[in-house]
Amino acid sequence: MRSLGFIWGVGGILLLLLFAIVRLGGVALELTAFSLTLWQWLIMVVWLGYMVWAEGYKGFHLAFAPRVVVRASYLADNPKALHVLLAPLFCMGYIHATPRRRLMSIALSCMIVSFVLLARMLPQPWRGIVDVGVVAGLVFGVGSIVYYLLQLKQAGASSLPVPADVPA
Repeated sequence: MRSLGFIWGVGGILLLLLFAIVRLGGVALELTAFSLTLWQWLIMVVWLGYMVWAEGYKGFHLAFAPRVVVRASYLADNPKALHVLLAPLFCMGYIHATPRRRLMSIALSCMIVSFVLLARMLPQPWRGIVDVGVVAGLVFGVGSIVYYLLQLKQAGASSLPVPADVPA
């Protein structure tokens, strides 16, 4: 049950991110049917750089990815049937988390859903331009989770830069 919770927690999140990459990647690829202006290319390059930095590095690499791995490690060391069953939610901080972590996870999810709904209203090529940046950030996020999994294997959970944020 220890390994199952770890694998299901991290694997479930990776599957969710990969699903989003594939889905949004298709929308981003629709850009090939458009002839972008110089301004649209410039906006896309700036947006891409911003999303790699903000979503990929600041959001995923510094915060979300290490927390997913450290919480999965905690779950492997402290398995409870319900937590293992809901391991992806556990690793994202929705359950068995400090009130602050739970609130931050819910607020971030609400913000992401709001941005997704707004982006869906954009016409092409603007939606594709937005999705190029989002996909790049998500790919960075998947890479970050893999990076922290390797770091966990080499040096242990104490080497990860974030706390598990579980109740005392």
